[in-house]
Amino acid sequence: MRDIFAVLVGWIVGMAANMAFVFLSVALYPMPEGITFNNKEGFAAYIETLPLTAFLIVLVAHVSQAFFGGLAAAKISKKRRVTVAMIIGVLSLIGGYINMQSIPLPTWMWIEMPLYLVFAWLAAYLVIAYDRKKNRVQHI
Repeated sequence: MRDIFAVLVGWIVGMAANMAFVFLSVALYPMPEGITFNNKEGFAAYIETLPLTAFLIVLVAHVSQAFFGGLAAAKISKKRRVTVAMIIGVLSLIGGYINMQSIPLPTWMWIEMPLYLVFAWLAAYLVIAYDRKKNRVQHI
């Protein structure tokens, strides 16, 4: 039950991190008047005007979902830290794939796909390493 809770919290934390970076990107590069995420043609035209920096922020947003979500999930779980973090990574990968299919992003952004899994694993590794170090210090 704890691991299911870990995945749910990790998914929420990851989505919050993702949205924070997406909102940062939109704040730095505002959409023209009348354009929204739901206006496909207008949104596609807006994306064509964005500089590389905007896409890098979006890439960080997407990867942060896997990292921060995996970090939260791994911290909550006690026995299956890598597993719950990787579940977050896979969910992020699925969401990223759907996103890449539905939004006309540059082809080079497909590089982010394997990064979801790498960053989710890294998050679990950091939690495990931190807990091992903490436990060693407590026993000395």
